[in-house]
Amino acid sequence: MTDEPNPQSDGLNFQWHLAGDDVEVASTELEFALMRTFEGFGRWQSECLASVCELAASGPENALLHIIRMNDRAKSIKELAHLTNREDIPNIQYSLRKLLRSGLIEKKGSGRTGVTYEATEEGRRVTDDYSDLRRRLLIEEIRKLPGFHDRLREAVSTLNVLSGLYEEVTRTAATHRR
Repeated sequence: MTDEPNPQSDGLNFQWHLAGDDVEVASTELEFALMRTFEGFGRWQSECLASVCELAASGPENALLHIIRMNDRAKSIKELAHLTNREDIPNIQYSLRKLLRSGLIEKKGSGRTGVTYEATEEGRRVTDDYSDLRRRLLIEEIRKLPGFHDRLREAVSTLNVLSGLYEEVTRTAATHRR
């Protein structure tokens, strides 16, 4: 049982073409919450990065920078696409060119041996500064919320399950496309 209020008990009608019963309402509300969270997260990433360097980057570009830096190990475009669950290779390439021009990452290798990307010294400094600012602004606020750490773990688990469900039903929809 949850302490959260049931939106329908407030006398509001949450039913529409995407939400005809309780399961559909809950799923639709979650999808809208995900969209709002994604947009807010992207704005947060852009502002946090802009606070530590001159690069105006989108949320996905910022994510690529941090994933390239992850474990201080170079990554290929294939790895970056896999780790971000993206298939839009031309957009990833565009973002990588932007990060290369900014001097935050460098390209290693060639088509024959395989191209990888890694953070430059400046990229490591920027991502370290970003991490420090993130810790001071975001993580400290999270720490103030009692029990929120456990709720975050539950959310990660739920989102990972949903990610798999969306992948499966995407394949099913593609199979039955007219």
